[in-house]
Amino acid sequence: MPTQPTIGINPLNGHPVRFGVMGSASGDHDREVVQRCRVLGKSVARRGCCLLTGACPGLPQAAAFGAKDEAGHTIGISPAISFKEHVETFNSPWQEYDVLIYTGLGFMGRELINIRSSDIVVLVGGSSGTLGEFAIAYDEGKLIGVLTGTGGISDVMKTIESQIHKSTGAEVIYDSDPSRLVQRLLARFLDPGYECPCHPSPDKTGKLQTDDCHCGPADGMQHTPSKDE
Repeated sequence: MPTQPTIGINPLNGHPVRFGVMGSASGDHDREVVQRCRVLGKSVARRGCCLLTGACPGLPQAAAFGAKDEAGHTIGISPAISFKEHVETFNSPWQEYDVLIYTGLGFMGRELINIRSSDIVVLVGGSSGTLGEFAIAYDEGKLIGVLTGTGGISDVMKTIESQIHKSTGAEVIYDSDPSRLVQRLLARFLDPGYECPCHPSPDKTGKLQTDDCHCGPADGMQHTPSKDE
C-alpha cells in the first residue's frame, strides 16, 4: 500500500504548520518551473498545512494558486499599508489569499515578518530579496527547503550555504521534486528529534533552560485537543 502523507499539525500549538514560500516575484519563468511551484502549493495544502507568501506575483503566487486548487488556507504578508495600496501601488495579487496582513513596511521591511511567521521556509528561484529572506531564516535557525532547478538564487544556494561558517541551528534541505520536498521538510519538522532553534542550554541538573525560548508554547498555553481531534 502507498505511504500516507504526513499531516502537518504543529504539536506545540495544534495549528497547521505554516510553509512560507519565498522567491521570484518578477521576470519570465519557464512553464515547467511555474507548474512545479503550483504542485508545491498543492502538496502543502494536501498535508493540511497553511501556505504563506509575501502576497507577490511570480513563483510564490503560483504556489498560492496550487494551495487553493486543493482548498488550502493561504496567508499573504503585504508590503502595503492598505488594500488600496496593495493593489494600486504595489500591483500585487489578492484573490488567492484567505488572509492579507498589511505591514506597511515595503518589500524589504516585510521580509522579517514573512520569515518569523513561517514554521518552514521554502525558496523557489529568487534574486537579492530572496537571498535576504534566506539570510534571516538561516540566522534565526529555521528549517529551510530549496526547490532546485527553479533558477536564480535557489540554484546556487548550496554554494552560498557552504561558505556560511556559522552554527545557528538552521537546516537546509534540497530537492527538485516539490511533493517530495514538502514531505521531507514536514517529516523533519515533526520529528521528535528536531532541535529547538533557540538551542536552550542545560543547567547544572541537566534540565534545559527554556525561559528565553520563543519556539514553544508559553506556560499554561499547551495545546489541549478538542473532542473533535
